[in-house]
Amino acid sequence: MSRTVIRGGLVITASDEIHADVLIEDGRIAALAASGTPAAEAWTAEKVIDATGKYVIPGGVDAHTHMELPFGGTFASDTFETGTRAAAWGGTTTIVDFAVQSVGHTLREGLDAWHAKAEGNCAIDYAFHMIVSDVNQETLKEMDLLVEEGVTSFKQFMAYPGVFYSDDGQILRAMQRSAENGGLIMMHAENGIAIDVLVEQALARGETDPRYHGEVRKALLEAEATHRAIKLAQVAGAPLYVVHVSAMEAVAELARARDEGLNVFGETCPQYLFLSTDNLAEPGFEGSKYVCSTPLRPREHQAKLWQGLRTNDLQVVSTDHCPFCFVGQKELGRGDFSKIPNGLPGVENRMDLLHQAVVDGHISRRRWIEIACATPARMFGMYPKKGTITPGADADVVIYDPHAEQTVSADTHHMNVDYSAYEGKRITGRVETVLSRGVPVITEREYTGHAGHGAYTPRSTCQYLN
Repeated sequence: MSRTVIRGGLVITASDEIHADVLIEDGRIAALAASGTPAAEAWTAEKVIDATGKYVIPGGVDAHTHMELPFGGTFASDTFETGTRAAAWGGTTTIVDFAVQSVGHTLREGLDAWHAKAEGNCAIDYAFHMIVSDVNQETLKEMDLLVEEGVTSFKQFMAYPGVFYSDDGQILRAMQRSAENGGLIMMHAENGIAIDVLVEQALARGETDPRYHGEVRKALLEAEATHRAIKLAQVAGAPLYVVHVSAMEAVAELARARDEGLNVFGETCPQYLFLSTDNLAEPGFEGSKYVCSTPLRPREHQAKLWQGLRTNDLQVVSTDHCPFCFVGQKELGRGDFSKIPNGLPGVENRMDLLHQAVVDGHISRRRWIEIACATPARMFGMYPKKGTITPGADADVVIYDPHAEQTVSADTHHMNVDYSAYEGKRITGRVETVLSRGVPVITEREYTGHAGHGAYTPRSTCQYLN
């Protein structure tokens, strides 16, 4: 039996803050005891970690990543190996990535392909959602089988006609199926049909710069699609999780549905909380670095997103990590913003940026852990194995120095991408040591993990329903 004791830290979960020592046995949390008490002092272990003056928090759960995603004629630049290593550096110990069904193929083929990409390559634990691009009778039957084996969430797109797009009838059928099998439908809520018209018109006017990406993907078209998705889910009697909410008008739709008692949930991402259309409008072609969908919004939307996180109208902050290098990838869209690969790097920055939000007074410490660890674990059927520090949980633990200062930069990050979306941003707080199932992956700011440590994690159904 291997034993580790973490002594003297402030243990923070979504519900508690307590000065406690943590005993880890064979990769799991065995016990907590108040620091300095006879019970804690009696513990012996091969390894003792001194967390005095530090936070002891659950490893982050990033429920929205895209490693090696094919998109726009290229691939996301992080592999499962580089992406999960970078996640660990940022204090995230579990990712849920998206396996992709291609039109004309089965869900099983897509899921098998993603298992093949990830297996033996991950530094931290991982699970999968399933992107459903081709709703038909066989696909609907497969959804039942996937739920049984622990792939319990399915993403659909109201955007990207001709690629991932589902029409309202296909969405309704998938929602009806998930109402029966316990799956959770995740929705990219933007009116892609209307957006394509606006893209065509903008390009015809010679509006080709990156900033027009934000102008054509209008906030009202995010709100309209969010409203429509909510109503379809209501008709189907199914829960709904709206991904990467960026617009205040979409938050209002979610808030209204939740006030009606519906099982409707919303996720936002650090880029919408910290970046804006000012970045898309950076001179030259620099704005291309910030092209993602849903797009960055004008700065005034940020206050409503923070408010939504405080009122629990938004429950989760994930990254939608989907990096493309500026050189050779983002540059594919020079002269035509619609050809810029959509996505930002961020899996390494999320926990730190949200701690900065604590420092800035946007959220509390416990809310930080709630939106970054506990709720994503509950939402996607991994709690309390993941997302908390409690006896029986996996020993996914981060020693976090709340006083260390750092400057975010591509020169020092570990993501496989040639720029940082937060270049030069000063942050208070930094990950010091990371344990994944009790095994040190980051040890006092050194990488001590390895590809293949990360295990595939089957999930139960959503644990967050009313």
